[in-house]
Order: sequence, then C-alpha cells, then structure tokens
Amino acid sequence: MCRIAGIISKRLTTDEMFAKTSIMCNALKHGGPDDKGIFLAENTGLAFGHRRLSIIDLSTNGHQPMADINKKTWITFNGEIYNYRELKDQLMKIGAKFHSNTDTEVILQAYLHWGVAAFSKFRGMFAFALYDIEKALTYLVRDAMGIKPLYYHIANEQLSFASEVKALQLARIANENNKTWLIKFLAYGHIPEPDTILNNVFSLPKGSFLCWDHNNCTHHISLYTQSSVTNRITNIKLAEKAINETFRAAINRQLIADAPIGVFLSGGIDSSVVTLLANQQQQHELKTVSLYFNEKEYDESAYQQQIFNKIQGEKFTHLITQHDFEECFPYILSAMDMPTTDGINTWFISNYAHKDGLKAVLSGIGADELFGGYPSFNRIKYIKYLRMIPSSLLKTTNYLVADPLKRVNYLTNNHPFADYLFLRGLFAPAEIAEILNCDEKQVYDALFSIENIPNPGLTNQEKAAWFETNIYMQNQLLHDTDIMSMNNGLEVRVPFLDEDFQNAINSISSEIRFDKNQPKKLLIDTFKDILPQSVWNRPKMGFSFPLQQWMRQHAEINNENLYRNKKAKSIIKDFKTDKVHWSKAFALYQVQLHA
Repeated sequence: MCRIAGIISKRLTTDEMFAKTSIMCNALKHGGPDDKGIFLAENTGLAFGHRRLSIIDLSTNGHQPMADINKKTWITFNGEIYNYRELKDQLMKIGAKFHSNTDTEVILQAYLHWGVAAFSKFRGMFAFALYDIEKALTYLVRDAMGIKPLYYHIANEQLSFASEVKALQLARIANENNKTWLIKFLAYGHIPEPDTILNNVFSLPKGSFLCWDHNNCTHHISLYTQSSVTNRITNIKLAEKAINETFRAAINRQLIADAPIGVFLSGGIDSSVVTLLANQQQQHELKTVSLYFNEKEYDESAYQQQIFNKIQGEKFTHLITQHDFEECFPYILSAMDMPTTDGINTWFISNYAHKDGLKAVLSGIGADELFGGYPSFNRIKYIKYLRMIPSSLLKTTNYLVADPLKRVNYLTNNHPFADYLFLRGLFAPAEIAEILNCDEKQVYDALFSIENIPNPGLTNQEKAAWFETNIYMQNQLLHDTDIMSMNNGLEVRVPFLDEDFQNAINSISSEIRFDKNQPKKLLIDTFKDILPQSVWNRPKMGFSFPLQQWMRQHAEINNENLYRNKKAKSIIKDFKTDKVHWSKAFALYQVQLHA
C-alpha cells in the first residue's frame, strides 16, 4: 500500500517534471512513510513518483518505481494483489523471470505476457501507472471495485496523476475550482466521482484503464471488467454455500502480509463475521482494534466483548471522548483530501491502529450494500407512489418544517439520482440554492447531468444496492476510509469487496439475497454457527460516534459569526437547539472554510 504520482509532458523540462513530482510525493508522504523514489525517462518526458508503505516483501527489493528484469516496463503501484502468488506460479511456468517476492513485479510480468488482459486477472485493490517503453504507451489502471483512488489531469498535451487531489493542487498542476462542487457536496455530503473540487481533475473510473500514447499525446479510457453475471442461484442452501466458500477464501487471501495485520472490530454483524473468520486463520497472531464511548447509546463494548470471548490474539480497545474529538478535530480536517461529511470515525480508529503497531487491517465495509443493511432498501418502495403526486404539489415540500420531508422535492426530477437524493440527500434543492445564493435551476443542472445510471430493469432492492454501492460506498465510505487510514500510515482491506465474492453474491436471485423482514438475513444465516445471537439480533447501529452531541459543544462549528449566509446562520442556530443533524452543520462549516 502506497501513494503514487507522475507527469508525462513534452512541454516541461526534466528538472520541472522532477520538481513537480517531488512536490506531489512529499504531499503524499503520510501514505508512504517507509520509502520514496522517482523514475525519470528524459527522452520520453515522463516522471513516476512513489511513496511506499511496506507490507509485502519488506526488503529493498520492493523499492519503487520498479522495472522488470529487462527494463521493458516501469511501474509505480499503490495497493495489494492478493492472488499474486498464484499468478506468479502461472507466469514462471511460461518463462517469466523475477528478482523479488513482491506483487508489484507480478503486475509487470503479467502485463508483459498477457498485455491489458492481465488487468482483469488481478484480485485486489490497486491503482498503478505502467509505462511500456517499446510501445510508447502508459497505462493508468484502477481496481474493479474502485477501492484505491487515482486522479488525473490532462491539459496542453500533458498527463498528470496522483493518489490524492491535493497533490496535484500543491504542485500547481491544477488550481481552478470546479464550479459545481459546492452544489454536489451540499446535496450528497461528498463529491461524486468522477468530479473533484478542481476543474479538469477527474477520478479514473473503477475497473478501467487510461491509455496514453506518447507519440501523439492522445488517450482513451476503456473498461477491462464487464459484468456478465445473471441470477442463477435460487436455492437458499446453495446461496449460503457460495457465500461461505467465497468469503472464507476472500478472508484467507486478504490476510497475506509480511507486516503486522489486524481487524477493525466495532461489534456489529459485519466486523464480527470478518473477525471470527480471520481468527480461524490467524488465531493467536490476530490483533483487533475497537473503540468505545462514555455515551452509552453509542457504546458497543458489550457486543465487542461477545466476540473477544470467542477469539485469541491481542485486543486493543480505546475510549474516545469529547476531549479527544476537540483535540484531534484540526488534524482530521487537514487529513481530508476533499470535503466530506464522513471519515471522522475512520481517522480515529486508524490512528489508534497505527499506534498499536499495525500496518494493515481488515474492515467490514461492503456488507450492508450487498445484503440490504440500510433503511434505503425498505424506503425505496415508496418512491413510485410519491412520483404519482403532481410536481406542483411536491414542490410545496420546500415549505415543510419537517427537515427530512424537504427531500421529496428531488422527485420533481425524473433522473434516477433524484431517487437516491430523496433517500440519502443532505440538503434539499431550494436549501442549496439559498445557501449558495444561486438559482434552483443551477442546482438541478449540476446534479442531474450524470450519465452512469442503474439499469431500469432492476428490482427495488437491486436498485437500492446499486445506489448504495456506486454512490454512497464508492464516493464516501471507500474514499474517506482510504484517505483517513493512509493519513495514518495504515492499509485497510475490504474482504466483502473481493471480486470473486462479489460475483458469487451477484449470482444469487434478488428474492433470496434480500429479506423483507430482516436486513442481512442471508449473511447472518450463513454464519449463524459462529456469530453470537446477541450480535445479530439487535437494532443496527453502524460505526457511529456521538457527533450530534460533540459537534453541538464545538465552539467553532457553532459560531454563527463564521457563516456569512443568512440561511446558513439559520441552520446553525437550529443545530444548536438540536433541530438539525450534525452532518448538515459539519457540511456548512466546511463550505465556509473553502468559500
């Protein structure tokens, strides 16, 4: 796990490319504290930069940027290829030569022997740049689930890329603000891909590669993954068998590491399943990291203890208080690559995991999206009835006092993302227009120009799963987890997003996969023999902090004089009397910081 950056340009001098790449690498040091390197191809006009967090092959053999033995290709790589050992065996049988035990070198040899077809063979989380000297091509490649970030900027026949947006900004490669990011942030609570806060800086789509032709400075983006899975499993027992086998395999392959590895254990269903299965593999070597609170309604230590009683290994537990939040809040803000209403919890647990001596951890992210764990899976069925109401009546929700009901106004638009914003949106369109002093039409134009939409033939539950996976998880959970963990020099692995496990789940019929009465029933039933009833038979909490209380006591967030807009002042005033959710106050606070 690392951080990468680079520039391809015929316009810049070698010294300029080296300087800008160095600036980007220095900005990314937190994500790669163990080593650094820069490769320059002066005749080509190429610079690859790398910051290393050593997890597989801790020796100097893992130094990057790396070339194959014959120096036909160069790579700067961020991530993990979990099936690299199997691929290495296959490659050696067809004549590939290796000089290290790294997964990085496996990528190089896989490309040399299989070309771009190699990309779909990788099982893992990754973002890398690969330079083919003979063909004069460079590829930017991102994993199938979009776990690892990769941002690019193209202008004046120059391609620049980095693991974080702020690296491109600090190197003065891109400085102009994206004019619509504030609207999208206030609607979603994050900035949806491919957009960023900077104009002409985009996120490379997941499961795709960008190919840059050095001869004519042109590029194209292609998908290397195509979902061809159809619903085949209609028997519950066969579904449970498929889940059991593929998830255990995912856990097993994601425990591969030459550095200390552990598990985030919140006490919920997802992290408990991951912990119990990982314990069967690691046993005494497995370490867990858990947080608890003095605020009893958020404290899950009793459920954590239920899992502690069933596992071996070292257990790290940490109390988080209001004082800790106040003290660490400035560091959390500075860690953000882009504004978000999430990530505080991940920053804290990653910070403690790093202090506990861990380099990598397993997380339970992804199960709610796969098995219907969110309220949206139930609420989505009401949308078709609400859409029967005339738009003129829906627009009257602007004047409703009840805050969540204002989101119904999104349904005056027919775009599928309007459904998502009704289910999960932060501010209603009229509120956004008032906060930003813009026209409501500008809000709608900015929000509904998105082309990546769900298949219209999906069931309600499948559509909710698409929304939660491709919008909420992709842009918020995965992005914030990566940023906050890497800011603390920690790698977070997500076995629920294992490609083979995902394929198995997507082959299960919707009727079996989603239970109308009990969220995540299929997952629970599959592992009920190891999962304590007290853990699964209780209300869902999620990985939540007492932020409503803590932020209401935070002097700076509640300082009405900070907010220049009348509507924003009014919302903050309501927040102080507990009439507004903390995420809205937090979003407005960040808007003021960037205004």
